[in-house]
Amino acid sequence: MANREVVQSEIRNPKSEIPAGRDMRLILLGPPGAGKGTQAKLLVDRFGIPQISTGDMLRAAAKAGTPLGREAKQYMDRGALVPDAVIIGLVRERLQQPDCAGSYILDGFPRTVAQAEALEKTLAALQARLDHVLSLEVPTEDLVQRIAGRRTCRSCGAMYHVRFSPSKADGRCDACGGVTYQRDDDREETVRRRLAVYAEQTAPLVSFYEARGLLRRVPGTGEIAEIFQRITAALGA
Repeated sequence: MANREVVQSEIRNPKSEIPAGRDMRLILLGPPGAGKGTQAKLLVDRFGIPQISTGDMLRAAAKAGTPLGREAKQYMDRGALVPDAVIIGLVRERLQQPDCAGSYILDGFPRTVAQAEALEKTLAALQARLDHVLSLEVPTEDLVQRIAGRRTCRSCGAMYHVRFSPSKADGRCDACGGVTYQRDDDREETVRRRLAVYAEQTAPLVSFYEARGLLRRVPGTGEIAEIFQRITAALGA
């Protein structure tokens, strides 16, 4: 896992705005560990549009100990999907905020065909439509290796990987010296359950959006900058 600043320098693309009059509403699809969050942040930096990550929102709620967060954490720790009612309400509220009036990136939503259908209804009510759906495709064993090797600092939340970006001192955060640990939803057995859930419930979205002419398949292996270049090519950017 490359440092984000290094990745940005490797891409060597100046930040650009979406041309006036052209909205870019995107969905990033892909199994856990495919790199959706990383690529979404690079797209945010490149085009200056907001990222809507249900994973980030739910983890923040879980950390804060809100009723929604506690409920979500029970599902997340088991590697199961958070109920549609919770997710759809969260996303619907977010899309009505001023910064989402034109362009945005949906990262981690929808996860099921039912959610995709609910999103279509929400967008229709807002008189908006999707422009592209990007599907990041990565072999299963690569995904297990990516996720199960993650380590998180208990104090500051910094992320490491035992193989790709280890901390200098084993079990200690380089930034603050805090203890690093493996989150429950990053354990290998949980990861494999999450991937099985994805294959059963989320992968059908590929066919759903392909039938609507919105799908763009992008290989998700290789260097981060290389994957990003494939994405921008798929968008015609």
